[in-house]
Amino acid sequence: MERKLLIAGCSFAVIAVILGALGAHALEKVLGPQQIKSFETGVRYQLFHALALIAFSQVNLLTDSSKNILLYLFVAGMLMFCFSIYGLSLSKWLNINLKFLGPITPLGGLSLISGWFFALWKIISHNSINN
Repeated sequence: MERKLLIAGCSFAVIAVILGALGAHALEKVLGPQQIKSFETGVRYQLFHALALIAFSQVNLLTDSSKNILLYLFVAGMLMFCFSIYGLSLSKWLNINLKFLGPITPLGGLSLISGWFFALWKIISHNSINN
């Protein structure tokens, strides 16, 4: 499970850095300030959660099944939250109507929040011999 979290975390981090560079260098010339701001929000949340996956891979208080649930909640959250923001930000420039993504964004946010609550719950409720 550690390996899966590390692979997912590193993969999403690489994508976030690439998209961040794209936003900072190429998209600023074609998108408006509000679209750039939204795009950067997606990149920021993606990078935070990619790093969280990497960090949680090393938390010994979490079982493999708990780490698996975190993996799914964070990956689903990043895909729905971040990638819907990317689509909405780029839709005008791409001349594609992606407004259907609007309701998906908060579902992704809810998935990310659920992942954090789940991790908190599992860590607080952990009963180890050393406590």
